[in-house]
Amino acid sequence: MRLFRRHRDRRAATSVNPVGPAGSAAQAAPARPVEEVDLDSLLALVADTLGYGCSFEPGGATLTLSGPRTIEVRLTGLRAEARRRSREDWPVLVSGHLSHALATADEPFDACDLAQAGPLLGTRVRFDDGLDDGLVVGRHLAADLVEVLTVGHGAAERPVRPEEAGCWPVTAAQALELAAGNAGGGRSSVTEADLGGVAVLSLDGAGAAACLRRLDEHLPLPADGALVALTGPATVVVHPVEGIGVVRAIERLRLFAQREFERRDDALSPHVYWWHDGGLALVRADLIAQDGQVRLVVAPPPEFARVIAALAVRSDAETPER
Repeated sequence: MRLFRRHRDRRAATSVNPVGPAGSAAQAAPARPVEEVDLDSLLALVADTLGYGCSFEPGGATLTLSGPRTIEVRLTGLRAEARRRSREDWPVLVSGHLSHALATADEPFDACDLAQAGPLLGTRVRFDDGLDDGLVVGRHLAADLVEVLTVGHGAAERPVRPEEAGCWPVTAAQALELAAGNAGGGRSSVTEADLGGVAVLSLDGAGAAACLRRLDEHLPLPADGALVALTGPATVVVHPVEGIGVVRAIERLRLFAQREFERRDDALSPHVYWWHDGGLALVRADLIAQDGQVRLVVAPPPEFARVIAALAVRSDAETPER
């Protein structure tokens, strides 16, 4: 990239010690990888556009921004993230990292320090519609739902950026498990409700949706799992899969989830999911208008379809002959 050439050449020229007083050449300092020199040049350029000068710590692990204020910025995670991306992504990555460092400089914790951030880690479920996966750390719960790693609490809670998690001595998956453990310690309540003749359980509490991977630790669920509607980050509505009445429950939950999604600003999804063995699968149920009426066309995932078929056979066997 020609943009970095002048800075890279000047820095490379100063990486070798000058000739010693006795006339013999001093030992050359280890040459830094060209990629790191280029990244440093880009960091300096972006810092300048933000109105800051910068100086790098000798090992390259941090830089200090100086200008309207003095801020130390960790670079370990940024360098790791840059190695995973193409050079074309670097300008946006670096600009986002420095802008984020400036925006969060007054936080009472250092998100790049796991000792400080660990107890503040949590997870939130997001509908994967326009979610920029490059700016968050997370994993899919279902095809359209992402469990996002967060740090902070209350109004100060925010998603963790990949460059921050890249500074930690644990993997992103291990950090998510740590966050799930934090969420598991929160208080929640369970209430019974009725949706048009279908019995449901409502799990309510801060971060209730974050407990989806361990739902059976919060509710008594049968071996065939449960239907789930996510009406908000603090509410999960559940119908245990125990009989053929599950077919009617899909309809009731789908209509309920759609209404809540249209009504609430914090609603997560208009869909219904099948929870089983710690995982979620979308139960596709489309509302189709035809001849002035709205019909629900259900297409369950194959494994759940087999469960429904088995429940139907069991129901027929239990029905007494007339």
